[in-house]
Formats: sequence, structure tokens, C-alpha cells
Amino acid sequence: MVASVLAFDFDGTLHDPAGTPSVPTEFFETLLRMRRERGLVWGINTGRSLAQMVELFDESRFPMLPDWVVAREREIYFCGSGRRWQPLDAWNHSCEKQIHGLFKHARALLKAMRQRVEEATGAQWIAVEGEPAGILARTDEEMEWIVGELQLIASAEPLLSWQRNSIYLRFGHRDFQKGSSLSEVARQYALDADACFAIGDSHNDLAMLDKRHARMVACPGNALADVKHHVAAIGGYQARAVHGNGVIEALQHFFPAN
Repeated sequence: MVASVLAFDFDGTLHDPAGTPSVPTEFFETLLRMRRERGLVWGINTGRSLAQMVELFDESRFPMLPDWVVAREREIYFCGSGRRWQPLDAWNHSCEKQIHGLFKHARALLKAMRQRVEEATGAQWIAVEGEPAGILARTDEEMEWIVGELQLIASAEPLLSWQRNSIYLRFGHRDFQKGSSLSEVARQYALDADACFAIGDSHNDLAMLDKRHARMVACPGNALADVKHHVAAIGGYQARAVHGNGVIEALQHFFPAN
């Protein structure tokens, strides 16, 4: 029986590209202990695509695959037999349909956003298959300014949202992001926010570091100041250790050994 759902951001949280290993061995040892002592499933909640994550699981030498992955901050996949990834079709199809419908409806608004960004900054507007995908800024400061401008323009379309990670920004639908995706994963196990743990380090993690989606929230010691302030404000746990070691510290805080 599953009692808890654990959600981990990958880049900058669980994974440290400069670390040796990039994900601490103790992380997997901690998960194995927790599986024995408590019923749990765990997953990666990331802005990366599923294909990228599959490569990174190999590169990082994961001794065990997660039970689920949220890819591109909204697509849900479960690890099935033979290490095959099974999409949660109903959710994923609804997500893509509503996002593309929103982009079509907000075409004029997005055009105004693009014009404002390109006229006032050196940021790059990114599109995929003719649809707006996001923005690549030159610096964090430039992206801060861009987000402020987007918030003013976007007030005309409350369903239009975006997820930011440093100098990268991806447009999307307000109802499909890391937080809502985590809640849908939990629903598949007949659980709610009370049973969910989430940890992240950047702006795009704020959607899942939310008590509506996870009652147990945390951030590693290397998290952005905005994320640390948010976690502190809602009574979450701020680890002192960084990256994967900070994840282990947070797990030990919320799930002490029996």
C-alpha cells in the first residue's frame, strides 16, 4: 500500500553536475530504507523532456528508476514493466489540448509580449512548431525585468502562465504545472497533499512547493533566495546541505528512521 508520494526536482536539487557522483549514493540508500519502513513512491518533477531524463538516468548511473516522471513540468509518465515509460494519456492529452487552445486564443496577447521583449531586451523568443514555447534571456536580471512586464500584459488572460528557471521561461496553462501534475500523480494512488513531499531549488519549483499540492515542502541549501523565503513563509524545511545532500537532509527531517 502506498502511503507517501515523494517529488524531487532534478537539476540543481537532486542532481549536481559537479558532484562525484552527481546524485549521492546515500540518496538511493535512504529511499530503499524508506520503502522498507514506509510505503512510498517517488518521482522526478522536471522541466526536461522524458527523453532527456532517460539519458540522464543512465549518465547519472541511477541504480533504480523513479516510479514516475513529470516531464516538461506537465506531462506524466509511470515506469512500467521492462523499464518502459507509460504516459498518463487522459491527463497528457487534456494538457496539450488546453495549452494549444489557450495559445490560439491568446495569439494577440502573445504577439504583444513578443514585441515588448524583442524591442526592449536582447532576449530570444523561442517557438516550437509555430507555437510560442518560451524566452531565453541573457541574464537573471534581464529575466526579472521581462517577468515584470509579462505580468502586466498577461492580466488580460488569467489562464496564461509561465514557468521560469533562471534565464529560461516556458509559457503554459495555469492549470498544468509542477504542482497540479504532482497532485494528479498523488490522485492516481488515491492520496492527497497530506501524503506528498516536494523539494526544489528554483522559481519553476514554486508551483509544487505549495501546501495545496504537498504538505511537506523543502528546499536544499543552494536554493534561490526567493525559494528559501517562500519555503520559510509556509513552514517548510530549509536544508543546510546543498543539492542531493540537502535532499537527504530534508527526507530525514520529514521521515526519520524508525
